[in-house]
Amino acid sequence: MPAGVGFDFDHTLGIDNKLERIAFLRLLERVLAEGGRMLGADFADEQRRIDELLAHQRAGDLSIEEAVRSYARDRGIAPTDGHVAYYRDACMALVEEVVVPLPGARAMLSGLRERGIPVAILTNGWSPLQQAKAARVGFDGPVVVSARIGAQKPQPEAFAAMAEALGATLANLWYVGDDPVADIAGSLGAGIGAAIWLDTEGRTYPSGTAPPTRSISGLAELLAIL
Repeated sequence: MPAGVGFDFDHTLGIDNKLERIAFLRLLERVLAEGGRMLGADFADEQRRIDELLAHQRAGDLSIEEAVRSYARDRGIAPTDGHVAYYRDACMALVEEVVVPLPGARAMLSGLRERGIPVAILTNGWSPLQQAKAARVGFDGPVVVSARIGAQKPQPEAFAAMAEALGATLANLWYVGDDPVADIAGSLGAGIGAAIWLDTEGRTYPSGTAPPTRSISGLAELLAIL
């Protein structure tokens, strides 16, 4: 039995239904009201551009504050701290409305608690949004967020921070996630004891990527293999 289990959040424990895109669209309303312009050729193109910006932010290319400032600037508005605060507040307000736990997440977490197995989340993102999303699905362990620790998956330093939060060595931990590169190859490269790939969509695991220790199609299966 592992000394603890770490989890990814998005598409592993919960679904946020593109919460951050929605918040950027709300920011767009404010930008337009201030005299800015829509950068995309149409609304669908604007959403695509938002998704591209968020992809860069999640990859660690820029902070969420830098992403918001870039968004306003590109649309003809001088960015301010007010734009950043507006975006962050919009994200936080959406958590209760749109974030939902993955099927079986609450029961699985309860089962781990009953077994006395410590849990933590290691997630790429920013604080306090990721903590609020974790709380929304009933998670009560430590939440290790990339923007706070200065490292993100698949970097070994991110997994080391999770191990520290759990008070255990990586070799004695399991990690569960849906991303073959960031979660599975990343945790294995850091020295995790077991990397569990959660595949709820029947995907093909990418060739050339370190294979998972185990694969599961639902969170309830995790309790069965402990």
